[in-house]
Amino acid sequence: MMLAKTNLQSKLERVRNRDNSGEKLLDQIKTIFDQVEDKYNSIQSKLNNSDDVDFNDFDLDLLESKNVYHISHIQKICIDYRLRFLDSSYFKNEIPFEAIQKIKNLEQEHETELKGFKIMAPSKLFKLENADDPLLFAPIGNGYYYLIHKWGNDLSPFRKLAMWPFKCFENFMLTVFITALLTTSLVPNGFFMDPENSGTEFFLLFIFMFKWIGGVALYYGFAKGKNFNEAIWKSKYYNA
Repeated sequence: MMLAKTNLQSKLERVRNRDNSGEKLLDQIKTIFDQVEDKYNSIQSKLNNSDDVDFNDFDLDLLESKNVYHISHIQKICIDYRLRFLDSSYFKNEIPFEAIQKIKNLEQEHETELKGFKIMAPSKLFKLENADDPLLFAPIGNGYYYLIHKWGNDLSPFRKLAMWPFKCFENFMLTVFITALLTTSLVPNGFFMDPENSGTEFFLLFIFMFKWIGGVALYYGFAKGKNFNEAIWKSKYYNA
């Protein structure tokens, strides 16, 4: 007589059904999902609403040192790359599920409720009031922040160089000076005056180019309500 083969799925179902009826099991699963959804909605609500909190009750022994940054470190990167560091409520794109899951895991590990979330990202990713690579932080205290999650694409390797002229007024003026010098050097000698007066011609043309380029750049900046990186990195206003 051949013995029937063992069906593991049938055995598993039999053990489960001894402990729970089908409806009772579904009710338990629904309760778990409802709890998960409530927790998800709670975290999403905190991300979408500002709360003036600069401290969270983290367990310092559980923090990863590689994810801890001081406000001075964040400020330097924001100024170098023309980024903003603002409350998560100003972020207009959707925050990925992975970030919310990491917040949930951190709250469970540290047995606390995290608040005061900040995001570092380019201005275009924020809903700014009128006056490419986000990073989500939570405050630890004393000017320190904990990096929770990074998503999106990396910034262009040329962004720091491209934003260097807007870092401060001195950088802007130096850029105008160099641009005027290069533009003037492209004009052939004797184009406006006799070749014997090439030095005078170059100097006068340079002064004209410097004033013209600087004037156009300043007019554009004021017309668009732009400001230098040092002034906008924590501003919630578009025309700060």
